[in-house]
Amino acid sequence: MLDTKKFSVFAISIIQTLQDNNFEAYLVGGCIRDVLTGITPKDFDIATNATPEEVRKIFKASRIIGKRFRLVHVFNRSELIEVATFRAGKQNSDTLVKDDTGKILRDNTWGTIQQDCHRRDFTVNALYYCPITDKIQDFHAGLKHINKKILVSIGDPQGRFEEDPVRALRAIRFSTKLDFKIDNKVKDAIYDKSYLLSGISNARLFDEFCKIFLHGHAEQNFKKLNSFGIAKYLISTDPDFSEFSMNVMLEALVNTDRRISNNQSITPGFLMAALLWPSLIKKCSNNKEINIRKFFRSMDEVLRDQHQLTAIPRKFQTYIKDIWVLQLKLESRIGQYPHKLVKHPRFRAAYDFLLIREAAAKEDSSIGDWWTKFQNQNDDEREAVITKLSNERENESDKKFGFSSELI
Repeated sequence: MLDTKKFSVFAISIIQTLQDNNFEAYLVGGCIRDVLTGITPKDFDIATNATPEEVRKIFKASRIIGKRFRLVHVFNRSELIEVATFRAGKQNSDTLVKDDTGKILRDNTWGTIQQDCHRRDFTVNALYYCPITDKIQDFHAGLKHINKKILVSIGDPQGRFEEDPVRALRAIRFSTKLDFKIDNKVKDAIYDKSYLLSGISNARLFDEFCKIFLHGHAEQNFKKLNSFGIAKYLISTDPDFSEFSMNVMLEALVNTDRRISNNQSITPGFLMAALLWPSLIKKCSNNKEINIRKFFRSMDEVLRDQHQLTAIPRKFQTYIKDIWVLQLKLESRIGQYPHKLVKHPRFRAAYDFLLIREAAAKEDSSIGDWWTKFQNQNDDEREAVITKLSNERENESDKKFGFSSELI
């Protein structure tokens, strides 16, 4: 039924070993869904009736992880495969721990494949495939919904989103990735239960931020998040942003999608710097003029606000602030600054963001073009263009930290 060549050889060997030890074992979820929808799978998860301890005993190169959901990572030199035990969900729920809102805090009640299937989020993610027998177990019409290109919840989505509010974000992400419509009941649940996302840990939401915006569908996902009114749970923004501010964010998202399409490097630090730029500027500018002292004071405040939503690893906080500060310096182009800036480890990222700001302004600006040429010139040519620029500014006030108003 499915081409096993599209699946990890290592994952198939784990399934074979588990079955040789008299356990059930299947490839499950995203990898099956992706193959059936023409997408090359990247992650290969396994579901089994073996407990974590039994899996750990069979595979020496493995470790048990997790508290909320205990599972096993089995690994070799080049791959890591996640092996999860069938869970019972609501049945036999003596060890199922929830908070006051109904969100699952701990779920380590083992069950059958049918019970495990029922507790998964969407029907298209609840397909179990045995590569040994080449058979698919489908208990909730997942194959039918894939053919109809629609995302349907397993069970009442209102209750399922209470159990795990992140399913609202997953629904948007899957619908974009697969180009599926979202079932109306799922749409209603997103509107009704998304407020519960405020109770999700910032570490988990940072992970969702990366999945939503750093896998090639950033612009589409952002627009869908906005249409449902839930972008605010991932990005600390002001609803009264100007058109230019929104353009900056959209240009950054388009740029991220383009880089992924071109197999270029991406980092959440750069995207966050771009998405949070309008918040920073709003805090420190008035009538197109930036207060430099407020600019520097506001950087940590903006990052703290964002950190309340999504965790920002320390290395990215420094990266983000470097990009912001360099926006000021890129516009000054005075004295020896240009020579120093091109050697700065964050110069390229800051330069890329300058181009994004210029594209968002939809106005001609010579600054980006100036830096584009400057990078490719020899020392004498660089000195000449700096001197020319200085002469043009002879009658102007010191612009060491000048700023183009059209790019605010």
